[in-house]
Amino acid sequence: MADDERREEGQPEGAEEEASSEAEGGEEAEAAAPETAEDEETPEPEQPPSESEATEPAEAAAPKPEDSGRSDSEGQKQPPGAELEPISIEPQRELSAEERAGLEAEAEERARLEAEATAEGGEEPGPAREPSVELSSEARIQATGKRKTSIARVILRAGSGSFEINSRSLEEYFPRHQHQTLVRQPLLTSGYEGKVDVRVRVHGGGISGQAGAVRHGIARALTEIDGDLRGELKRRGLLTRDARAKERRKAGLKKARKRPQFSKR
Repeated sequence: MADDERREEGQPEGAEEEASSEAEGGEEAEAAAPETAEDEETPEPEQPPSESEATEPAEAAAPKPEDSGRSDSEGQKQPPGAELEPISIEPQRELSAEERAGLEAEAEERARLEAEATAEGGEEPGPAREPSVELSSEARIQATGKRKTSIARVILRAGSGSFEINSRSLEEYFPRHQHQTLVRQPLLTSGYEGKVDVRVRVHGGGISGQAGAVRHGIARALTEIDGDLRGELKRRGLLTRDARAKERRKAGLKKARKRPQFSKR
């Protein structure tokens, strides 16, 4: 009977069930609402970390001294600087005959000065060899020496070892000790030091070029006296004509090879 009445009123059968479910859902939402409100309360402000807590992360981040060395692909530690390339040492340049002769002359002159400075060695050291040919008193040996643009005409005579260069003494014309050593080197090597008088007329070039020209002329004159000296003098580079000279300036350049600065604009 009740079902017939509901159908007559026009209400569907599931309407009451839907209404009851909605009522139950509203009650559950009301019960859950206070819980979410409690959970969404404002959080308390965080306190700053203490000094001990702040130092712990810094110490952990700092690298340990043991781990400072780098490791290779296999994981093995390498000492510091292992990745640097080794320094390459260039081979020593071979000295020319002219440079060797200069070093030998300086060494001989230094030994002579040291012997003079000591009390036991007051006398000059003997020559490298004794002269095998004695120059007669009437003999007059002439030779020409050249160095750069300097030309020296040398005359050797038998005597006590005096030097005359452009009517002046050796010490006056060449005040530097190095130039005096170069001039005396052929005489000291051949053994004619103090046994011949040297007279020279030199012109052109500078002081260093004139000293080389005089040495070249004396060496060539000694080979005229004794032909056996040629091998020893040649080995020391005293007979070699040093043709090195300053290169001339070219047109359009500032010096021999220096060019003016190029500008694009």
